Amino acid sequence: MTLILLPPSEGKTGRSRGRAVDLPSLSFPELNGVRETVLDSLAKVSASADAYDVLGVGVSLKDEVERNTRWRTEPAVPVSELYSGVLYDALGYSTLSAGTKRRAGARLLVVSAAWGALRMADRVPPYRLSMGTTLPGHGPLASVWRDPLAAALEGAAGKSVIVDCRSSTYAAAWRPAGANAAKWVSVSVVRERGGVRSVVSHNAKHTRGLVARYLLESGKDPGTPKALHRLISDRWNAELDRTATGWTLTVVEHD
Repeated sequence: MTLILLPPSEGKTGRSRGRAVDLPSLSFPELNGVRETVLDSLAKVSASADAYDVLGVGVSLKDEVERNTRWRTEPAVPVSELYSGVLYDALGYSTLSAGTKRRAGARLLVVSAAWGALRMADRVPPYRLSMGTTLPGHGPLASVWRDPLAAALEGAAGKSVIVDCRSSTYAAAWRPAGANAAKWVSVSVVRERGGVRSVVSHNAKHTRGLVARYLLESGKDPGTPKALHRLISDRWNAELDRTATGWTLTVVEHD
């Protein structure tokens, strides 16, 4: 089964009423101890005078920062509805067929600074926290999550090809190792104009969302990086390269 890793988005959709998060019901319950530690520290920071500096946000996000302090009581939202933004708009979860949504439930995995790893059916409250943040007393969040995510996800990957649509900030929290590294494929997107290639962040997020949707809708489970490359090449101009730690699948878009 293909495992597709997604980053979270800064934009999140909340609810005005509903049940709060139920930690034991979340995927990867072995992460709950770290989740509580991170979220309680986040709540403390968010109530402090230097919250904006620590979180790297402006005063315009005051309401979102304050919401961090209520993570235990804030209404929880299914992950499939929580995240918004360029990648998630391209993924278009709400427009997927019922069968494709079932595949998404098993194959999509969001790596989160607050929650570690989540599946589409998990219900959590909106939050404001980036993996690039350093929480006082804990250090960089990517380092905080590295060992717990490795313990939880190396086994979850099984024999899957791992299609990584995350940014480098979130990839730092878990890089597949051992046998999984041989099946780890990072998706890169470049734009080619006049023979010159450049990376465009907004465009890359959009294309990664489309790639994730295409894989889900195909219903196929490529068993190797090369089989994944052949499948993606049916839709895009794509190149597959071996790296020191895994593979890179580069989608080349032309103006």
